[in-house]
Amino acid sequence: MEAEISKIIINMKKFLLLLFIITCFSASAVEKKTNFSIEIFEKAKTDGKTIVINSYEKWCGTCGVQTKILDQAEKEFKEIVFLSYEQSKNEDIAKKLNIDFWTTIVIYKGNKEVTRIIGQTDKKTIYSAIEKGI
Repeated sequence: MEAEISKIIINMKKFLLLLFIITCFSASAVEKKTNFSIEIFEKAKTDGKTIVINSYEKWCGTCGVQTKILDQAEKEFKEIVFLSYEQSKNEDIAKKLNIDFWTTIVIYKGNKEVTRIIGQTDKKTIYSAIEKGI
């Protein structure tokens, strides 16, 4: 009887470990990409477009959540220009935009910065900030 209970406990531990690993990988499976360029940014500003800039780090969990929300928003707000960059690999961009934290989202309408949020992972708050730029 004790041998059977031990087997069950071992199998449960294996299952929980597998579940944990799957959950971790799916949470970080969001595509974090750098598509920011000064040329695209300046043209969008000149054209009076709404621009959403996402500053992230690949290892940052909060950044992953923000990126997932912004990926969704990009599908819904087709007229908005979404630009992303990895903070540590693009310090020149961060400096130009005066962004100090990798969990920063900045929204512009043309040449004017409309809003800036840091470390926010609530979809409603992020969408509300985007809508201020429309």
